[in-house]
Amino acid sequence: MRCRDGREQRDSDLAQRGGRRLANAIAAQFDASEAARLGVRLRGVNCMSQCKRPCVVALSGAGRFTYLFGDLDPASHRPEVLAVAAAYAQAEGGFLPRSARPRVLQAGILGRIPPFGFAGDLVEPLTPTFSTQTQETCDP
Repeated sequence: MRCRDGREQRDSDLAQRGGRRLANAIAAQFDASEAARLGVRLRGVNCMSQCKRPCVVALSGAGRFTYLFGDLDPASHRPEVLAVAAAYAQAEGGFLPRSARPRVLQAGILGRIPPFGFAGDLVEPLTPTFSTQTQETCDP
């Protein structure tokens, strides 16, 4: 919520920053949104460490994919954020293919993290697997 979007003065108070303006815009419309009806909950995070790609929104849930989106405009992207939150709530495992996200959230994606234990096509093990067969050895 402390993201600077370049529209505030360097010494502006926190209420004037882009992240706070985006959070306020989303919160103002949230109770009447499909996302709220579907059980999505809002939390404000002071810093998501994405200073080069503000303003930032994340979607996460237990056993679900986590998404991080940036480059959001506090003045105009509230409808897209609420729409993607509703889509996320309805998506199995929270998986949102690119086509299921509003255009601005297709371009502004910063990350998609599979839930721990996910075993689909997006994840492949990096640890070597060892054969249970014994290898022949040479007798000296």
